[in-house]
Amino acid sequence: MTTKWDLTNLYENEAAFEKDLKKFKEVYVPKIATFEGKLGEEKSFIDYLQTEREVNLLLEKLYLYAAGASDLDKRDITANERAAKVIAAMNAYSSNASYIDPEVLAVGKEKIDSFLDHNPDYKHEFDFAFDKLFRGQKHVLSSYGEKLLSSFNNLEADGAELYSLLTVADYKAKTINLEGKEVEVNMSNWHTLIEKAEKEEDRARIFESLYSWYDEHKNVYGQIYNTVLHAEYAEMKARGYSSILEEHLFRNNIPLSVFHNLIEVASTDNASLKKYYELRKKYLHLEKHRSYDRFLQLAKSDKKYTYEEAKDIFFDSLKAFPEDYQKKAREVTKEGYVDVYPSAGKRTGAYSTGGANIHPYILLNFEGTLDDVFTLAHESGHSIHTLYSEESQPVAKQNYTIFVAEIASTFNEHNLLDYLLKRGDLSKNDKIFLLQKAIDEICATFYRQALFAQYEYEISLLAEKDEPINYQVLSKKMIELYKQYYGIDIHEEKVKELVWAYIPHLFYTPFYVYQYATSFTASMLLYQNVKEGKEGAFDKHISLLKMGGSDYPVQEVMKAGVDFTKKETFYSCPRRMDELVKELEKLLEE
Repeated sequence: MTTKWDLTNLYENEAAFEKDLKKFKEVYVPKIATFEGKLGEEKSFIDYLQTEREVNLLLEKLYLYAAGASDLDKRDITANERAAKVIAAMNAYSSNASYIDPEVLAVGKEKIDSFLDHNPDYKHEFDFAFDKLFRGQKHVLSSYGEKLLSSFNNLEADGAELYSLLTVADYKAKTINLEGKEVEVNMSNWHTLIEKAEKEEDRARIFESLYSWYDEHKNVYGQIYNTVLHAEYAEMKARGYSSILEEHLFRNNIPLSVFHNLIEVASTDNASLKKYYELRKKYLHLEKHRSYDRFLQLAKSDKKYTYEEAKDIFFDSLKAFPEDYQKKAREVTKEGYVDVYPSAGKRTGAYSTGGANIHPYILLNFEGTLDDVFTLAHESGHSIHTLYSEESQPVAKQNYTIFVAEIASTFNEHNLLDYLLKRGDLSKNDKIFLLQKAIDEICATFYRQALFAQYEYEISLLAEKDEPINYQVLSKKMIELYKQYYGIDIHEEKVKELVWAYIPHLFYTPFYVYQYATSFTASMLLYQNVKEGKEGAFDKHISLLKMGGSDYPVQEVMKAGVDFTKKETFYSCPRRMDELVKELEKLLEE
């Protein structure tokens, strides 16, 4: 059985890839420029849409092949160069296509709608894309303005690039002495080192050695984040938005109330979160519960699973679901589409990736832990979502937003947890371990992400007021929020207040993390409905997966039965947290 990706499913060899890349650069990059000034003519407009359709299919295939090979071995210079060539070609195409939005807007909605009405096949595929474009018309600049803004894309990305260079390329891990041995503390192993460290002073040294990098470069990190914020602010002003938050939410038609409801609930209804930390402090016999102590286990599971066992557990957990869903779970995990084990140079972590009409691929770094079993279920959820979307939507509507993406993945995790808790062979220790995992998931995905979302929102307000932003300001705000959410004073932990510098999303993708919390909330509610046997509950979940990117995400989720415009929706996570903490407390007291 092969446990590696088979990228020949995309291209038989590098020559076939190069042939398509050449075609893209020599045919499609110049071709897209030929429609300039002609989009008000129906034939040219439809020819343009056909070109877009072909480009979507070709470009995603090129990118997946190149980026996939690079992720399998980051040391492979040829693979890295191949990925860079695809990105360069994408940028050239985008530059040549920068006139399109302003020109379509100038043609006008009425005329574009008439073109689509005359061509129903194209209307079915592209109507939503143009609905989004015309909805945001007031924020699109003139053709000259868009070209000018496009030329500054690299400058806007400078903050993210500087962060990457400092945090990844230049990063130097520290070595400390633990139990008489010299141990390197790095981004990959620090969680495990803290989990295994019995002495509080060792845990503190491990944590401080990791964060010392941020401490040594705190002025630079502060300036980099300041650069990111001011780039965001400049685009916000240029496009006429009232705030940085509004710009990010407007793109997917997310009401501001959704963001603010999440923050209000998470920041105020956190009594069970604080109680959980008190329980941990008591049963772990800690004088104080530091933020890094969250990696300590109340009960440990040393059981190891083979990859085949992990798949069997995952498949068994789905037996109550319709056959089609189970069939898709097997389809997305078949040979050649899952790269299972860690290897030298391989990208860390896990993800599912795919493209228009392309079978999804899953990257894992499976080492046999229970967490790895959950990761398999999680990433399979993404791939199952992709299959449903590809089956149900035309190419231009297949890509779903991150706002709904994490619903499919965490739905599988909720189900797997319930399946394991119901197994009759569980010891008290196993139950405690699983309950802690479930609680930690709510802590990490709902509360922690809401905290970071509130953090970047409040810092963005400072940027909009042109107030000074430096590491002291950034750290002070983080201290305030940790007290509010967790009841922990991270100022006592020396370097923890620099956690803002540790979170890459703040630098790479502002106002991204709140969607983890919203997705988790939705999946919890959808799964609860299925678990309780409510009529049509699973069908509603599947209908959401089939929608792909055919509507605005809040509307898609609402059609499935979750209304994010109501604050009450967000209380589901604190309520579930409270139930689990009480159950855990009862077990611990037995």
